[in-house]
Amino acid sequence: MLEQDDKYHALRHSAAHIMASAVCKLYPDTKFGIGPVITDGFYYDFVLDKRLSETDLEEIEKIMQQEIDQNLSFEKQIITRSEALDLFSDQPFKLEIIEEIDKNEAISIYEHGGFQDLCAGPHVDSSKYVKAFKLLSVAGAYWRGDEKRPMMQRIYGTAFDSLKLLDNHLELIEEAKKRDHRVLGKELDLFFMDPIAPASPFFLPKGTIIYNELINYVRELYHQYEYQEVITPQIFSTDLWKQSGHYDNYKDNMYFVLAEDREFGIKPMNCPAHAVLYKSGLRSYRELPFRVADFGRLHRFERSGVVQGLTRVRPFSQDDAHIFCTIDQVDHEIDSLIAMFKQTYDIFNFNDVRIALSLRPDKRVGEEEMWDKAESKLQKCLEDNNINFKAFPGEGAFYGPKVDFFVPDALGREWQLGTIQLDFSLPERFDLEYVNEDGQRSRPVMVHRAMLGSLERF
Repeated sequence: MLEQDDKYHALRHSAAHIMASAVCKLYPDTKFGIGPVITDGFYYDFVLDKRLSETDLEEIEKIMQQEIDQNLSFEKQIITRSEALDLFSDQPFKLEIIEEIDKNEAISIYEHGGFQDLCAGPHVDSSKYVKAFKLLSVAGAYWRGDEKRPMMQRIYGTAFDSLKLLDNHLELIEEAKKRDHRVLGKELDLFFMDPIAPASPFFLPKGTIIYNELINYVRELYHQYEYQEVITPQIFSTDLWKQSGHYDNYKDNMYFVLAEDREFGIKPMNCPAHAVLYKSGLRSYRELPFRVADFGRLHRFERSGVVQGLTRVRPFSQDDAHIFCTIDQVDHEIDSLIAMFKQTYDIFNFNDVRIALSLRPDKRVGEEEMWDKAESKLQKCLEDNNINFKAFPGEGAFYGPKVDFFVPDALGREWQLGTIQLDFSLPERFDLEYVNEDGQRSRPVMVHRAMLGSLERF
């Protein structure tokens, strides 16, 4: 997760603007989209009449360096909506963004050396502070990640406040190329990809052995921590996805099929199926916690612009499990999950684990009272276990807050592995119940969890 107060945020944001300015100088008919800061760098999207090459990137860098040497100041301006529409009248992507801004909201732009862009900032005071930069590559990207929209050229770059730090980063990039799992997978006969099945790996016999060993290890843990493994269907009527909230909140990431005049959705996650499984019989408090695990195949429609090797695929399996328990059992279950995760991460020498508490997103289901209860419960469990964490508002799942576990690889790049999600909403939507000690019907709490995450990515 990139934080707005990252010390390089303003620097790289300014470098992106300088790059956009240079591109527009070299290619005056350029239509430019957006240029955000990303982890370790920045990018900007353009529509050009020519396909850019590495030689073109060098020419862009020369113009950028000229602007940096000119010590150009970054100036923020507040303009009216009509002024913005007039200023960007020949820039269709900017006009689209302007049309989405609330009519009562002020519009800010930043200007340096005559180049103006829609922007809320922040920026460095002057171009001279961009002391070390490098344009890294160019790739295709659809406007706003939608394959039905125009294809653009995305230029990636990075910037630091010293040449030494930049050189160190470029060395890491070269080292990363040597460790690229897509190259190693082919060299070691582990897996391959084929355009006939986009973003879908073919595991060769050696790769399948590794894959199955991971499953075998997790199954041993399931026995130790008293989970029951289940198998659930892959395709469900859209009635299920509407009841769970996925149809309204996750539809764009799902695959759908029509059969016998009915619409069905291929499952992107197991939780609704496990809710149906739980409800297949009346449960007693004596059966709780009810822990079910599922290695079933999941399918998510990931945009072509974000899939990459095994790190982001469309079909995959998780060490996925759900726990149905009473509210009084939640603390113990989360304590148990933290112990399980630690036991596993220690085996793989994942010693530098970062914990993030992801809170309610704008697009969500359930009552605010449920979210309040779920968030406070998760936070208390982390604090009681003396775990250092940072809260990230807006990053939770649409059905509940979550605790995410991030680990660095050999090159210091961070990847998400485990997740623990507390859900008061799905039991309500599926009317899940158990008979309590007084013989009355009560609502269970649902805990979503995965320790390795995607087996393909792990």
